[in-house]
Amino acid sequence: MGAGGGRTGRERRAAAGMAARSLAAFGAVLAVCLALTAATNPGFVVRITQAGLDYAHQHGITVLQKELAKLKLPDISGDFPVRRLGKVRYEISSLDLRSFHLPYSRISLVPNVGLQVAISNAFAEVDGNWRVKFHFIRDHGSFNLEVKNVYIKIDLKLGNDASGKPTVSTSACSTRISSVDVHFSGKFGWLYNLFYSAVESRFKKILESKVCDSVVRSVGGDLQHYLQTLPEANVCETPASLLLGKARARHCADVSRGKLLPALLCRLPFTHPSAPCLAVTAKIDARAGIDYSLVAPPMATAQTLDVDLKGEFFSLAHRGAVPFPPPVLALPPDHDRMVYFGASSYFFNTAGFAYHAAGALVYEITDSMIPKGVEFHLNTSTFAAFIPQLDEMYPNMLMKLRLSAPSAPFLSITPGGISLQPVVDIQAYAILPNTSLAHLFLLSLTGNVSATIDVKSGHIVGKLTVGRMKLSLKHSDVGTFQVRMLQSIMNIYASSILLPRVNERLAEGFPLPLPDRIQLSNILVQFHQNFLLLGADVHYTPREHR
Repeated sequence: MGAGGGRTGRERRAAAGMAARSLAAFGAVLAVCLALTAATNPGFVVRITQAGLDYAHQHGITVLQKELAKLKLPDISGDFPVRRLGKVRYEISSLDLRSFHLPYSRISLVPNVGLQVAISNAFAEVDGNWRVKFHFIRDHGSFNLEVKNVYIKIDLKLGNDASGKPTVSTSACSTRISSVDVHFSGKFGWLYNLFYSAVESRFKKILESKVCDSVVRSVGGDLQHYLQTLPEANVCETPASLLLGKARARHCADVSRGKLLPALLCRLPFTHPSAPCLAVTAKIDARAGIDYSLVAPPMATAQTLDVDLKGEFFSLAHRGAVPFPPPVLALPPDHDRMVYFGASSYFFNTAGFAYHAAGALVYEITDSMIPKGVEFHLNTSTFAAFIPQLDEMYPNMLMKLRLSAPSAPFLSITPGGISLQPVVDIQAYAILPNTSLAHLFLLSLTGNVSATIDVKSGHIVGKLTVGRMKLSLKHSDVGTFQVRMLQSIMNIYASSILLPRVNERLAEGFPLPLPDRIQLSNILVQFHQNFLLLGADVHYTPREHR
């Protein structure tokens, strides 16, 4: 071909090869992304006991009863044949459901399926108008209808959507009405009895259908919407999703240059329905959040309803893969409280990992922060008592200490409690007259730390207590000195400045995965191997309707 013609066969083969390699890479990355969605151990488990279900059921029945009382019933009309006499034409209109009562009901766990609600001996009252025509006889009036012994059975299927939020739907509903009593007002009692059976039969069918329609709407509307009040779903950048995004970007660049990948692929939604690109997250602060997405559908057993959550802290700036797996989490068979929360060591250790990745485990101490009760200041004059050469090199200068964690802290949970042995680097500086900093020495501080845990206002709160600390020298820019001489002063800085600031943050706590308007009481705290167990009773505050 000429210079202005199409590409040569060699160019086309090269382009096809490049496109094939690009597609293969894209497919490989997609496989990695989907592999990360495979079942894994939860970092956090919520267990709802029968007592908790009963409490939720009470409020649910109250809502359903109000919804059923709002049912709109259609007019009923028709002809009813009477042997040897002809047809009775009747009309039932202006039906008003004055009340619907659900006095007896229970909720049951259906293992491996979900929940079942059984309602018995329900009753309702309906008022309305009637009109009848029979040959030359015409009459009309009002009536009162009593529906008795209504039985309703509702099966609820529990699951989770692509974003990790819980879902609920009505998998089955049946209503059976045992009796309907109608009281007509009017002159011709014998006439009403002619069409009573026809009215009763049609009314039963209509009300039975309407009840289940209302149940389906209430479950799919009110109940599902309430479950969606769990922490909002936000886009999260997992390593796999980032990698997939880069591969897709390369793809679509090839498409835009006229290469062989179909443009249709680039128009597809980025998020695969099962890809971990959405998460149910609770934002903690400007640096970190907690991923509370469900890792599996809720599991019903004979005694409890267990909800397995990812339970993973992550940095808001950049979400990286956690370099350690969650342990197996098996809650004890306790049933004294309405709800239990199992927080594994993985849950807490990802907090340290996330805050370390976000650069949040850095703290600076200056002289202005020294408590008034401490007799010495943070300056070279104070430290010259332990490091004499400071008087010659940096006489009478203020100092700054920069505390940082060289690695994420890692805690252990045993039946004896929570413990950790954090390592803190302490870089000491002299503040020069021009405000620049001169490196003095770098210390390493290790110690035994224990923690106490509680729950306040729906948050896990904590407090650290520091035991014995050990100081060692990593590097010195001012010559050699006896590190042990600094032990007492560093202990004071750590216990009187650093520890109160850490405990102040821990007192703010981290949110538990609770839906809207839930308060916890009667708190139980237990330590087990590799996890913390929190038990509580629940109080729900209904929304006020104006």
